[in-house]
Amino acid sequence: MLTEATNEMFNVTGLNLGLLIIRVVIGLTLASHGLNKIFGGGKIAGTTGWFASMGMKLPFVNAWLAALTEIGAGFLLAIGLVTPLAAAGMVAIMVVAGITTHRKNGWFIFNAGGGIEYVVVLAAVGFGLGCTGAGEWSVDHAMKIHWSGTTGLIIVAVAGVGGALLQLLTFWRPAKTA
Repeated sequence: MLTEATNEMFNVTGLNLGLLIIRVVIGLTLASHGLNKIFGGGKIAGTTGWFASMGMKLPFVNAWLAALTEIGAGFLLAIGLVTPLAAAGMVAIMVVAGITTHRKNGWFIFNAGGGIEYVVVLAAVGFGLGCTGAGEWSVDHAMKIHWSGTTGLIIVAVAGVGGALLQLLTFWRPAKTA
């Protein structure tokens, strides 16, 4: 029979393990996408061309900003450092990708051109991590950085969604459809 204290210990351990798994898998996935923009396929030149084709002005700058945001936010999420800011970086990338590339392709990622489901799920994880924080098994916890709950949600919303909208308003000029 488990005592209340033992049960609480298992619940806390389970929560921290769950947050660690989510942070590491999502963070490293995001970072690998950034690295792929620089080193994979067409390298940064190909990424620049892709950004230009979707109507991003200063495509070289935006390609580098996207790649470095994915690498930096992904790494910070994986180690759990300034988690709401890292989550905001991920949300910003997902909002921009959702609006510029995926929204016209329906819901499912397997649709031609890739639907929005992937970017919506990653953005939701970003908002969730902003709310929960990184957990006890993180650099945030070790450094006593506690930006979770409403504070974390506000950071993700303002920096993530606000940053994405600012980038789109500043740089995105899609071609007019006939």
